[in-house]
Amino acid sequence: MSTGIAILGVGRWGVHYVRHFSQHPSAQVVAIVDPSPEKLRLCRDQFNLDTNKVILANDWESIRNHPEISAVVVVTPAISHYPLIKDALNLGYHVLAEKPLTLNPQECGELTELAAKKQRILLVDHTYLFHPAVITGQKVLQSGGIGKPLYGYATRTHLGPVRQDVSALWDLAIHDISIFNHWLNSTPVLVQARGTFWLQPNLADLVWLTLIYGDGFQATIHLCWLNPDKQRRLGIVGSEGTLIFNELDSRSPLTRQKGDFERQEAYFIPRGQETESIPIADGEPLKALCEHFLESVATGVDSPVSSGSVGTELVKILQAAELSLARVGEIVRLE
Repeated sequence: MSTGIAILGVGRWGVHYVRHFSQHPSAQVVAIVDPSPEKLRLCRDQFNLDTNKVILANDWESIRNHPEISAVVVVTPAISHYPLIKDALNLGYHVLAEKPLTLNPQECGELTELAAKKQRILLVDHTYLFHPAVITGQKVLQSGGIGKPLYGYATRTHLGPVRQDVSALWDLAIHDISIFNHWLNSTPVLVQARGTFWLQPNLADLVWLTLIYGDGFQATIHLCWLNPDKQRRLGIVGSEGTLIFNELDSRSPLTRQKGDFERQEAYFIPRGQETESIPIADGEPLKALCEHFLESVATGVDSPVSSGSVGTELVKILQAAELSLARVGEIVRLE
């Protein structure tokens, strides 16, 4: 049986949902909503949509009670997520929401509880958790492939896109935080963030974020949308090697670098240095996420990977980091 889907928002990211769900045999795109007639027109032409079968609407209100809808994909600005998701859940629809779930952890928690009460799936699009390199990387770590994790680091930089609604912290950090949490099977207890403002007042263009976990593990994340040196690279250093996810390395995105020291009197001599490319499965992360959502809807089983609870925890971390940023780098404890 096909899942009838309404997609709210067809901007830069939303059109990819149209592509995947319109091609999936277990999904039927019933309606697409966007306030821009031009975006709707472009979407119709790009995917050759039959407007006798797919409603193109400028507002949610006009299609919210359509009898063929059973799931809603929310790809609107984050500030609009809470009322839209709450309404969709109350109407009995399953929901797939773009990250972040909302900008407020209390609202996230309320939506997660509402989904459970209504027995509906609430999945958050943390796309990297469905990346083959991230999936394989977690297995490497959990099997002791680099020994005991000691510390982590990540860099996410590029020249834009510059947001006008949130800082680089809210726009970029959630990707790397979600990967660290997933790989470590843990969440930080303390956060610290410092930022610099150049382009817009009160919206940091550069952020240095530190995550401190309960066992003492620390990860430092460098975020900037004002840097032509494009990087998307994350690593965890262990007692027996370093695991690196370099998204921009298409040939070998996941590697393990080995090496340790030989002690010679007062000196530490490097030895056994080598780089191993770790094979990963083929697959597009967003496609895998869309399939995961449809499977969750069909089985009625909440996602163990990117549920509303996972989304809520990530927003709690971002809110604490935002507070640290406002307090010029004060360490903030997560409750």
